[in-house]
Amino acid sequence: MKDYKTYLFDADGTLVDTADLVCHCFQYVAQKHCSLSLSRKDILSGYGLPLKGQLITHLGDDLDIDTVLDDFIEYQLQILEENIQLFSGVKTSLETLHNQGKKLALVTSRKRYSTGRILEYTELAQYFDTIINPEDTTLHKPDAAPALLALSRLDADKSTAVFVGDSQYDILSGDAAGIDTVFVNWSHADPETLPVQPTWRIDSMLELIVG
Repeated sequence: MKDYKTYLFDADGTLVDTADLVCHCFQYVAQKHCSLSLSRKDILSGYGLPLKGQLITHLGDDLDIDTVLDDFIEYQLQILEENIQLFSGVKTSLETLHNQGKKLALVTSRKRYSTGRILEYTELAQYFDTIINPEDTTLHKPDAAPALLALSRLDADKSTAVFVGDSQYDILSGDAAGIDTVFVNWSHADPETLPVQPTWRIDSMLELIVG
């Protein structure tokens, strides 16, 4: 693993296991608003994309999508704490990189408020120099825009920056931004199906620590 100066991290599925949380919430609003049963596989196929677009994909655009979104978020906040956990080695790795003087950014498709709740609960907020939410950009992952905004805010050199993520959307965003990428092997996605291969693949977040 190369020693980088700047690390961009996705949140859901990379640092924090929110798969159960996301699935429960999708299944709740699908049943409530459409009497529809959604499979875990279908829900996780869009894991990492902005929520509103995924609700439209799964439930259609003929609903009052803002009402559905409000119900999703309200239910999510009710069940959040019992349905998330950090992946192994995450806190130690972020703390070590932070203490080494690395610049750290969180680049997530999760809305700002719920991101804040998760960071507060997991006590990770202290390690990030900037946080990019979908409210911050017009274009979202897999576009380069979120990654480029993070690099700009950190005044980072692309040659010493890397994007760490669990989905094709993270890898595509980092690649489009012109930086190296890391795919985490605890992802729900099959790495062999990635449209762009990552620079690195890791089995533990601790592999990011060099030296």
